[in-house]
Amino acid sequence: MFEGVPAALRPPVALALAKAVESIPHENALPGGSVYEMKWDGFRAVCLVGADGVSLFSRQNKDLSRYFPDVLAAAGEQIPPGCVVDGELVMWSEGRLDFDALQLRLVTARAALPALVRERPASFVAFDVLAVAGHDTRGLPFTDRRALLEELARHWVAPLNLSPVTRDRAVAETWFKEMTATGVEGLVVKGGQQAYEPRRIWLKVKARNVVDVVCAAVIGPMARPETVVVGLPMRGRLRIVGRSTPLSARAGQDLARYLHPPRGDHPWPDEISERMVDRFNKESGTVRLTLVEPLVVEVSADVAWSGRAFRHPVRLVRVRPELNPDEVFIAL
Repeated sequence: MFEGVPAALRPPVALALAKAVESIPHENALPGGSVYEMKWDGFRAVCLVGADGVSLFSRQNKDLSRYFPDVLAAAGEQIPPGCVVDGELVMWSEGRLDFDALQLRLVTARAALPALVRERPASFVAFDVLAVAGHDTRGLPFTDRRALLEELARHWVAPLNLSPVTRDRAVAETWFKEMTATGVEGLVVKGGQQAYEPRRIWLKVKARNVVDVVCAAVIGPMARPETVVVGLPMRGRLRIVGRSTPLSARAGQDLARYLHPPRGDHPWPDEISERMVDRFNKESGTVRLTLVEPLVVEVSADVAWSGRAFRHPVRLVRVRPELNPDEVFIAL
């Protein structure tokens, strides 16, 4: 399956990662100058094109090949053997990235998958190249790898796409402000002279929204809450949609002043699955909740909203005791 692919790049493939920062880095933040590109909301995937077939592997080295036959076929037709391309599997719905539709590919029965592929095609957005014509390119600076990738992608057609890049920070700021409406999560920044290394060598900044949610439980004692468990009214009931990042001692003390035991029946149990507050947690354990009288809190959340939950922890901004929990709604 990997004939012609460099031996060092046969699965498991260790991928370069990005470290989170709070603001868009300046043009000289990384070696060789900053190169900005969009942070796509999808599945990170490496595409290996051998002389005997094509494979797609996730960041965790799960074989995704059978779930994305449309992308696999296009890669086999448009990418020559001996190439390894790093990118993101994405899906679009009405002009916006649709992570839920992407996840549906992984849970659809094998017999039903062909119909789903026809109805909801996927795309692959390429942003780096690790091998060309059987030669490992990871030691080259990013600008050289980018030139090779652009040459590879010269005649690509959907569902293969080349991720756009810019060295102009003003353009990157415009992307950051305007493209989040399409579900783009923010920006990834790479150094023009950086080689490809399997560690956090890049930078990423995520777009965030400030929204009102309902705090109806905390993790930890009511007098010293450690984490907020947040919910939103949906279809007549308060649904758990995520948790906050760990609270500082000061934030916990400030929040504790507003916390009170429930006055009546509470909409949540006092013990829940870990996956209810962290959808990417592979553990099957439970979390003990300290139930409180629901109150509105303002949080900062990134744009990765699935329609049913926040995919990443939110950050507590402030308590909004003047607002009615029943009137809160999401508008991401």
